[in-house]
Amino acid sequence: MMTFFILPRAPRVTRRLTAHLLASTAMAGALAACGGDAEANGLPAVPASAVTVTVSAIESGPMHEPVRATGTFTSRDEIPLAFKIGGVIADVRVDQGATVRKGQVLASLDLREIDALVNKARVGVEKAERDAARLARLQRDSVATLAQLQDATSALDAARADLATARVNREFAMIVAPEQGTVLERRATPGTTIGAGAPVLIMGGGVRGRVMRAGLSDRDALRTRVGDSAVVRFDAVPGETFRGTVTLLGKAADARTGTYTVEVQLRQADALPNGLVGRIEIAVRSRGTAAMIPVDALLEADADSATVYTVSETEPFTARAHRVRVSQLVGDRAAVTGLDQKDRVITRGAPYVTPGAIVRIAPATVSASGDTARGGPVP
Repeated sequence: MMTFFILPRAPRVTRRLTAHLLASTAMAGALAACGGDAEANGLPAVPASAVTVTVSAIESGPMHEPVRATGTFTSRDEIPLAFKIGGVIADVRVDQGATVRKGQVLASLDLREIDALVNKARVGVEKAERDAARLARLQRDSVATLAQLQDATSALDAARADLATARVNREFAMIVAPEQGTVLERRATPGTTIGAGAPVLIMGGGVRGRVMRAGLSDRDALRTRVGDSAVVRFDAVPGETFRGTVTLLGKAADARTGTYTVEVQLRQADALPNGLVGRIEIAVRSRGTAAMIPVDALLEADADSATVYTVSETEPFTARAHRVRVSQLVGDRAAVTGLDQKDRVITRGAPYVTPGAIVRIAPATVSASGDTARGGPVP
């Protein structure tokens, strides 16, 4: 099972946190006056060295982590075209990438041997007809028995069946396009001796259109549904985004890769050639709620984990360090696990805090949703 980490790499988070250090420094000086006379405000005294911080409550928010995969833009139906019988290829009339119409002859075998077999079968029918007619006359004159006549009639039926078979083989000595489409692959050239059923051409059908096809892990396949919207981006078409809908989701894993096939039908993508590799992002349904905190609270990010400081519930307020797992970033908020819902996380001033340090909470703080909340002890 594959795991996808949504959290950016540590350097990116570090740059974001570093950007707040200067703001935190300026804020600390500006807010120092707020705690300059704590006792005068009816609050317990705190050491002058205490770091002034802002805190934010933990909120619950929906999880909308998209499913991401890499796939190929191709025809929904890939049709292998082959001869019914073996022989020597006389002609292949199309190349890879050619657009073909229904009924167009694409390749043919050398017909000399095949036509000879048809003629042989036709001669066999003519002989069987003569034999059956002669025995019918002899049987009427009581010269031939009924069994002899029946044998001659059966031989005639067999000869006619042989002729029908030879004509079918003659018909399928040519490959004809079953529908309008595009030649995806050409596997043989004129002069090649090929066996019955060996593909000569791979054709992409045009009746059911083209799709982005990719493989999903079992975890992502369970989160995806037919009808989910998706966006696709191609490196070959920079700056453009193609939108589509999930039209097929495999119910069994591929035996070779262990992944589940997903197909996304794109809109306004007729001009794109087959074979383009692109990145798919599927907007799946919400998979529940999670604890959401401001990104500012994340420190020492490493892959999908980071350090977060919370404050104690009672005064004097002390800082406590927690190692949390970040499962998703949503704008300026992060979905994390490893915190208690009643905790308050330190945002501004967090880089200056150490575990167990006494901190001074600014009189007013901003919650993760942007609402202003009063700092101080949790009721």
